[in-house]
Amino acid sequence: MIKGIIFDLDGVLVSTDELHFKAWKKLADELGILSFTKEDNKKQKGVSRMESLEVVLSKGNKEYTTVEKEELAERKNNYYVEMLKELNNQAVLPGVIETLIKLKKLGILIGIGSVSKNTPLILEKTELTGYIDQISCGLDITKSKPDPEVFLVAANKLNLKNENCLVVEDSAAGIVAAKAANMKSLGVGPEYKLLRADYSFADLESDIDWNFILQN
Repeated sequence: MIKGIIFDLDGVLVSTDELHFKAWKKLADELGILSFTKEDNKKQKGVSRMESLEVVLSKGNKEYTTVEKEELAERKNNYYVEMLKELNNQAVLPGVIETLIKLKKLGILIGIGSVSKNTPLILEKTELTGYIDQISCGLDITKSKPDPEVFLVAANKLNLKNENCLVVEDSAAGIVAAKAANMKSLGVGPEYKLLRADYSFADLESDIDWNFILQN
């Protein structure tokens, strides 16, 4: 039986994908990498900041030291955080508030499992903090998805066994991580049919039979 649901953030509860792309694109342009596209940006979904940076650098032909890479990743994050100042509750995806309210009424604990270190800020800016019981994010982990660490930390914070948790994700890496954590998974987003999750829906606005999912 499912007692807690752990939601990924970007692409599941809120839409900040365009801001991420703009921030990475700005960095890429500054590095003379003019061929960075939204298709490249898709490869960054669900992975760490440093792994995302490697996607950008792979489009160029210059080698960087570890220190230089850390500085580049921090520069991109500064661009992104600056863009987040304009973020508000309009970034919350359709069906999210209704879903969270419904799950709360059913007595389900709500957690966040995101590799983003900006998770608390995003939740605050989008006015979602009050719906969340526990947050596991990039500030709590050393390994990113598909490693299950972020979900294991979330389950621990919720004081639940792994098998009593369901993960809601929009990335293949996230679904792999959920399975590695011995958690059921629900895939959403543009590629939901390809994620190989236990349950699949286009988005949280879909007609999801939560009672059935929670009992299995």
